[in-house]
Amino acid sequence: MIRRRSILIGGLLASLPAFAQNVSTLNAHSFTISGIDGTPMPLANFKGRVLLIVNTASQCSFTRQYNPLQALHEKYAPLGLTIIGVPSNDFGGQEPKGEDDIAKFVSGEYSVQFPMAAKMRVAGSKADPFYQWLAKQAGPAGAPRWNFHKYLIDANGNFIDWYSSLTDPASPKFQRAIEAALKSVVASN
Repeated sequence: MIRRRSILIGGLLASLPAFAQNVSTLNAHSFTISGIDGTPMPLANFKGRVLLIVNTASQCSFTRQYNPLQALHEKYAPLGLTIIGVPSNDFGGQEPKGEDDIAKFVSGEYSVQFPMAAKMRVAGSKADPFYQWLAKQAGPAGAPRWNFHKYLIDANGNFIDWYSSLTDPASPKFQRAIEAALKSVVASN
């Protein structure tokens, strides 16, 4: 077991410089995450759509943001927006459930219809590589500090901006940012 683990770690470390060298050429479409059902979710499948990535939790005071997020989905999905909820237990242990229970909770309590990812780490050195890339794009102030942190990505997979947990998805300012990002999608259709 120890030998196998050291080989795995050595292999990861050996590939790290290649990742670091190509970081400038990466965009969101370079990553694949897992859907809440465990199937691969290549973000390249969302080329041509604006992405709103939100780390979520079921037992947080911000959990009520599922309602306005679902409203955004209903309003803007036909125009080219895809919201992806990313459950995480990184902050306050507020997402202790497994994927099946999370899926039942968000559909039952909030009628969520937008895609949900599998539960993942979103903060710190052990964050999923996609979230490491997002944090790098956002800079030190833009890394997730709590649940319902939001990232907006353009239709070409490029980082646009980040929004803290305090940003209400129903706020006019936030919706104007989404609409501005969607203009490039509408223009290309």
